[in-house]
Amino acid sequence: MSRPIIEVSQLSKRYLLGTIGATTIRDEWAKLWSNLWRSNGKARTGDPAARIEAETKTFWALREVSFQVQPGEVVGLVGCNGAGKSTLLKILSRITEPSSGKAVLRGRVTSLLEVGTGFHPDLPGRENIFLNGAMLGMRRAEISRKFDEIVEFAEIRDFIDTPVKRYSSGMYVRLAFAVAAHLEPEILLVDEVLAVGDAAFQKKCLGKMGDVAKQGRTVLLVSHNMASILALCQRAVLLDGGRLLDDGPAGEVVQKYLQSMAAREIVDLRACQERQGDGQARLTSFRIESQDAGDLIRSTSRIRLTLGYKAERPLKFARFMAAIHDFRNTGIFVFDSDAVGGVPEQLPCEGFVTCVTDPINLTPGRCYVNLSIQRGNSLSDHIEHAAAFDVEADDVYGTGKVPPREEALCVLRQEWTFRESEEPASRPGAVTAAAFA
Repeated sequence: MSRPIIEVSQLSKRYLLGTIGATTIRDEWAKLWSNLWRSNGKARTGDPAARIEAETKTFWALREVSFQVQPGEVVGLVGCNGAGKSTLLKILSRITEPSSGKAVLRGRVTSLLEVGTGFHPDLPGRENIFLNGAMLGMRRAEISRKFDEIVEFAEIRDFIDTPVKRYSSGMYVRLAFAVAAHLEPEILLVDEVLAVGDAAFQKKCLGKMGDVAKQGRTVLLVSHNMASILALCQRAVLLDGGRLLDDGPAGEVVQKYLQSMAAREIVDLRACQERQGDGQARLTSFRIESQDAGDLIRSTSRIRLTLGYKAERPLKFARFMAAIHDFRNTGIFVFDSDAVGGVPEQLPCEGFVTCVTDPINLTPGRCYVNLSIQRGNSLSDHIEHAAAFDVEADDVYGTGKVPPREEALCVLRQEWTFRESEEPASRPGAVTAAAFA
């Protein structure tokens, strides 16, 4: 095996919270002299490192992380918010220094950490392409050679000589990603830039990242979109609390991450203040997951919803509802225990109810959940936006084509045929479109 192009060894990063910038310079100097006096005087007790650790709020963003990446590998970094993924990329990008350990990169590095950093609002798009490209390490000749390709990718040719301060946010993001995506580094560090733009542009970005991977470049990709990780990466690294938990094939690591997240993603509703109802029964927890082997929630997944509740006395004729809607508050589904039965007429004071659905057939995107409990005709508890979940794209039609959420909410398998003459109505009562003309 060749020498690793990225080599991370016992890498740690520690932040002292609230020690700098929270007070005046005079206060900081006073704190420094106070610490020096205590370290040399009678106040010095026990181990100095332990005492300093106790006197300051210490946050370890990374702790003793070690792994290697071979040339040409595409590796995904996964983990929940605060796991240390972005900190790791900042250390690899030389934006910040580690507290201990080392990171060795053998090759030209380009980082896509914050798309659009370095754009000048008063300069037109044309000048900003050269400015931003230079900041990202491209030579002027290289930018000139790729200029037309960048403009075409960004889809802003008619506005290329307009100052970027007059661009819409979507135009700005498209141009910024187009510049960054057309670099030719040996090592590419990417942090969540595939989440920018509308659905069509995200798909375009994903395709571009796939092309980069096929060209044999080494890519380290941070994303919360597990479908992107599975599509682009052969290998994944799982971080949690700054520590490396797993390193292996992307499918296995993503599965482990999803299982660990499923255990955490029980939404605690007990402290929720924004709720309606008489309060004689309260929702205490909610969990939504795929019914299909703990996989991602995809367009064709069945889903399982689990609601925890607590009441003052045993519940009679209880009715549980979960309403699913999109970001426009357009209703998609209502899951209603009263509509299909399955919940006993009398329930104990505390417990859980579960709903399992058929395939949801939804287009990719975020969905929101409203929850409620009724006792007979009385509303006991109702919570708006109690939870949210993301639906990942699935190959519903077997062609790889799935309409975006902007075009449709639902997808259904279908069959199209052709004949030269109009087919007569095949069943009694069939209505043709002409009947509404």
